[in-house]
Amino acid sequence: MAAIPVSGIATAVRAVAAFFVLSLLAGPARADAVCTLLAEASTGKILHQDGECDRAMPPASTFKIPISLMGYDSGFLKDETTPVLPFKEGYADWRKEWRTDIDPTTWMKESVVWYSQLITQSLGEAKFSSYVQAFDYGNEDVSGDKGKNNGLTRSWLSSSLRITPLEQVAFIGKIVNRQLPVSEHAYQMTEAILGRYDLPGDWTVHGKTGAGFSVNADGSPDRQRPFGWYVGWAQKADQKIIFVRLAVLSKPQKMSPGMGTRDDLLKQLPALLDQVANVTD
Repeated sequence: MAAIPVSGIATAVRAVAAFFVLSLLAGPARADAVCTLLAEASTGKILHQDGECDRAMPPASTFKIPISLMGYDSGFLKDETTPVLPFKEGYADWRKEWRTDIDPTTWMKESVVWYSQLITQSLGEAKFSSYVQAFDYGNEDVSGDKGKNNGLTRSWLSSSLRITPLEQVAFIGKIVNRQLPVSEHAYQMTEAILGRYDLPGDWTVHGKTGAGFSVNADGSPDRQRPFGWYVGWAQKADQKIIFVRLAVLSKPQKMSPGMGTRDDLLKQLPALLDQVANVTD
C-alpha cells in the first residue's frame, strides 16, 4: 500500500491535537491507574514494581525512541543536527514550536509529530513493520486506525500499536544491552538526543515522555481519559537501572500528562534509586 502524504495528515491528527487544547483548558486531574517500574538493566530483574503494570496502552511519543533507532539505522537521520527538515503547511502544527525547521535534537525535545511521520514514511510500510517486529515492540500492530490505511503515520498515536509498562522495560533493556538489530551509530545518536537530567547521588537520567488518550473498545480515543508515560534509564558509573512510569488520568489537566508524569517521577527517582541500587547483583 502507498504511503500517506504528510500534507494530508492534518485531519487524521485532530483527535490528538484536541488533547493538547483540552490540557490547557482543564483543571488538575487525579491518576486513576499508575504503574512504576525499576529494573536492573543488565539482567532485566524487576527491583521495584508498584501498580498495574500489565495494561497495554498506546506508546505515544515514547515511540520516538524506536523511530530514532530506525531513522539512524536506515540512514535517514545522520547525526544530532542532520537532517534539518522544513515545516510545511498541512503538517501537524498544534504547537508553535513545530512550525519551523526541525533537526533530530529538536524533534526529540519538542516531540514533533510531523518529523516522526517523515521518518516512518521514508522507511515504507514493509521496512517499518519489519523493524517493529524485530524490536519485539508491544503488540507489533502498526496497521493504524481501522480502514484508514494510516499505520505509517498514526499507529503509535492512540491507535493500533500498544505496549505495557513491563514490555517497555524489556525494550529499554534491549537498547541498554545493545540487543537490537541496529547499528552502534543508531544507539549512540538516539542516546545523544534523548532528554537528559542529572539527579542527586550522581545519577544521570535518559528518558522520553509520551501522552495521549486511552482507547475505547471500538478503537476510538477516550478524550476524558488521557495518559502519560515516562520511560528510560538512570546511570551511575557502570550501574544502569531502567525505569517506566505510566499514569492514566480521570480527565484532562493543565500540564501535558507526559510532562507531569516525568516531573513526578524525577522527584521520586533519587529515593527510589537509593532503595534499589544495593539490591542489584
